[in-house]
Amino acid sequence: MAQLKEALKSDLVTALKAKDTTRLATLRMVLAAVTNEEVAGKEARELSDEEVQRVLTREAKKRKEAAEAFDSAGRTEQAAAERAEADVISEYLPQQLTDDELDAVVDEAVAEVTAQLGDAPGQRQMGQVMKAANAKVAGRAEGGRVAAAVRARLS
Repeated sequence: MAQLKEALKSDLVTALKAKDTTRLATLRMVLAAVTNEEVAGKEARELSDEEVQRVLTREAKKRKEAAEAFDSAGRTEQAAAERAEADVISEYLPQQLTDDELDAVVDEAVAEVTAQLGDAPGQRQMGQVMKAANAKVAGRAEGGRVAAAVRARLS
Protein backbone atom coordinates (compact mmCIF):
# COMPACT_ATOMS: atom_id res chain seq x y z
CA MET A 1 0.00 0.00 0.00
CA ALA A 2 1.17 3.53 -0.72
CA GLN A 3 2.96 5.22 2.15
CA LEU A 4 0.92 8.37 1.71
CA LYS A 5 -2.33 6.44 2.01
CA GLU A 6 -1.00 4.71 5.15
CA ALA A 7 -0.11 8.11 6.62
CA LEU A 8 -3.63 9.37 5.87
CA LYS A 9 -5.16 6.34 7.60
CA SER A 10 -2.96 6.62 10.70
CA ASP A 11 -3.64 10.36 10.94
CA LEU A 12 -7.35 9.60 10.64
CA VAL A 13 -7.12 7.36 13.71
CA THR A 14 -5.15 10.05 15.57
CA ALA A 15 -7.75 12.69 14.66
CA LEU A 16 -10.52 10.36 15.80
CA LYS A 17 -8.86 9.86 19.17
CA ALA A 18 -8.14 13.58 19.54
CA LYS A 19 -11.72 14.45 18.50
CA ASP A 20 -10.40 16.90 15.91
CA THR A 21 -13.59 17.15 13.84
CA THR A 22 -12.24 19.24 10.96
CA ARG A 23 -9.20 17.02 10.41
CA LEU A 24 -11.30 13.88 10.85
CA ALA A 25 -13.93 14.92 8.30
CA THR A 26 -11.30 16.09 5.83
CA LEU A 27 -9.26 12.90 6.06
CA ARG A 28 -12.41 10.80 5.66
CA MET A 29 -13.34 12.72 2.50
CA VAL A 30 -9.82 12.42 1.11
CA LEU A 31 -9.64 8.69 1.81
CA ALA A 32 -13.05 8.25 0.18
CA ALA A 33 -11.75 10.07 -2.91
CA VAL A 34 -8.68 7.82 -2.96
CA THR A 35 -10.86 4.72 -2.65
CA ASN A 36 -13.14 5.97 -5.44
CA GLU A 37 -10.11 6.46 -7.65
CA GLU A 38 -8.88 2.95 -6.82
CA VAL A 39 -12.14 1.31 -7.88
CA ALA A 40 -12.71 3.51 -10.92
CA GLY A 41 -12.23 1.85 -14.24
CA LYS A 42 -12.57 -1.75 -15.27
CA GLU A 43 -10.77 -3.32 -12.34
CA ALA A 44 -9.78 -2.25 -8.85
CA ARG A 45 -6.13 -1.41 -8.19
CA GLU A 46 -3.95 0.17 -5.56
CA LEU A 47 -2.77 3.70 -6.19
CA SER A 48 0.88 4.66 -6.02
CA ASP A 49 2.04 7.60 -3.91
CA GLU A 50 2.09 9.79 -7.04
CA GLU A 51 -1.49 8.90 -7.86
CA VAL A 52 -2.61 9.53 -4.26
CA GLN A 53 -0.83 12.86 -4.44
CA ARG A 54 -2.75 13.75 -7.61
CA VAL A 55 -6.03 12.92 -5.85
CA LEU A 56 -4.98 15.13 -2.91
CA THR A 57 -4.07 17.96 -5.27
CA ARG A 58 -7.46 17.69 -6.97
CA GLU A 59 -9.27 17.69 -3.62
CA ALA A 60 -7.29 20.71 -2.39
CA LYS A 61 -8.14 22.57 -5.59
CA LYS A 62 -11.83 21.79 -5.09
CA ARG A 63 -11.68 23.23 -1.56
CA LYS A 64 -9.97 26.43 -2.73
CA GLU A 65 -12.49 26.94 -5.52
CA ALA A 66 -15.38 26.30 -3.13
CA ALA A 67 -13.93 28.81 -0.64
CA GLU A 68 -13.75 31.44 -3.38
CA ALA A 69 -17.34 30.71 -4.42
CA PHE A 70 -18.55 30.96 -0.81
CA ASP A 71 -16.65 34.24 -0.35
CA SER A 72 -18.21 35.75 -3.45
CA ALA A 73 -21.64 34.68 -2.18
CA GLY A 74 -20.98 36.29 1.21
CA ARG A 75 -20.94 32.99 3.11
CA THR A 76 -17.78 33.52 5.14
CA GLU A 77 -18.33 30.64 7.58
CA GLN A 78 -18.48 28.05 4.81
CA ALA A 79 -15.51 29.69 3.08
CA ALA A 80 -13.48 29.44 6.29
CA ALA A 81 -14.45 25.77 6.66
CA GLU A 82 -13.34 25.02 3.10
CA ARG A 83 -10.02 26.82 3.68
CA ALA A 84 -9.47 24.81 6.87
CA GLU A 85 -10.01 21.59 4.91
CA ALA A 86 -7.62 22.79 2.19
CA ASP A 87 -5.00 23.51 4.86
CA VAL A 88 -5.32 19.96 6.22
CA ILE A 89 -4.94 18.50 2.73
CA SER A 90 -1.97 20.73 1.90
CA GLU A 91 -0.04 19.20 4.81
CA TYR A 92 0.21 16.01 2.74
CA LEU A 93 1.27 17.72 -0.49
CA PRO A 94 4.85 18.65 -1.42
CA GLN A 95 6.01 22.21 -0.82
CA GLN A 96 4.94 24.47 -3.67
CA LEU A 97 7.62 26.06 -5.83
CA THR A 98 8.34 29.74 -5.36
CA ASP A 99 8.03 32.05 -8.35
CA ASP A 100 11.82 32.12 -8.78
CA GLU A 101 12.06 28.33 -8.67
CA LEU A 102 9.20 28.04 -11.15
CA ASP A 103 10.91 30.50 -13.49
CA ALA A 104 14.10 28.43 -13.31
CA VAL A 105 12.16 25.26 -14.19
CA VAL A 106 10.49 27.04 -17.12
CA ASP A 107 13.89 28.28 -18.33
CA GLU A 108 15.19 24.67 -18.26
CA ALA A 109 12.15 23.51 -20.22
CA VAL A 110 12.62 26.26 -22.80
CA ALA A 111 16.29 25.26 -23.13
CA GLU A 112 15.29 21.62 -23.72
CA VAL A 113 12.76 22.55 -26.40
CA THR A 114 15.29 24.92 -27.99
CA ALA A 115 17.79 22.05 -28.17
CA GLN A 116 15.18 19.82 -29.83
CA LEU A 117 14.02 22.41 -32.32
CA GLY A 118 17.35 24.06 -32.97
CA ASP A 119 15.59 27.41 -32.63
CA ALA A 120 14.07 29.44 -29.79
CA PRO A 121 10.46 28.35 -29.20
CA GLY A 122 7.61 30.80 -29.67
CA GLN A 123 3.96 30.79 -28.66
CA ARG A 124 3.29 28.01 -31.19
CA GLN A 125 5.56 25.67 -29.21
CA MET A 126 3.89 26.43 -25.88
CA GLY A 127 2.52 22.88 -25.70
CA GLN A 128 5.99 21.38 -26.02
CA VAL A 129 7.40 23.71 -23.37
CA MET A 130 4.43 23.01 -21.07
CA LYS A 131 4.99 19.25 -21.44
CA ALA A 132 8.67 19.61 -20.50
CA ALA A 133 7.93 22.02 -17.64
CA ASN A 134 5.13 19.90 -16.16
CA ALA A 135 7.41 16.86 -16.14
CA LYS A 136 9.91 18.82 -14.03
CA VAL A 137 7.31 20.46 -11.78
CA ALA A 138 5.70 17.14 -10.82
CA GLY A 139 2.80 18.54 -8.78
CA ARG A 140 4.78 21.23 -6.99
CA ALA A 141 2.95 24.05 -8.81
CA GLU A 142 -0.56 24.43 -10.18
CA GLY A 143 -1.01 24.14 -13.92
CA GLY A 144 -2.27 27.71 -14.19
CA ARG A 145 0.89 29.07 -12.58
CA VAL A 146 3.06 26.98 -14.89
CA ALA A 147 1.11 28.09 -17.96
CA ALA A 148 1.38 31.76 -16.95
CA ALA A 149 5.14 31.44 -16.42
CA VAL A 150 5.61 29.69 -19.77
CA ARG A 151 3.44 32.26 -21.55
CA ALA A 152 5.43 35.11 -20.00
CA ARG A 153 8.74 33.48 -20.93
CA LEU A 154 7.73 32.82 -24.53
CA SER A 155 6.37 36.29 -25.21
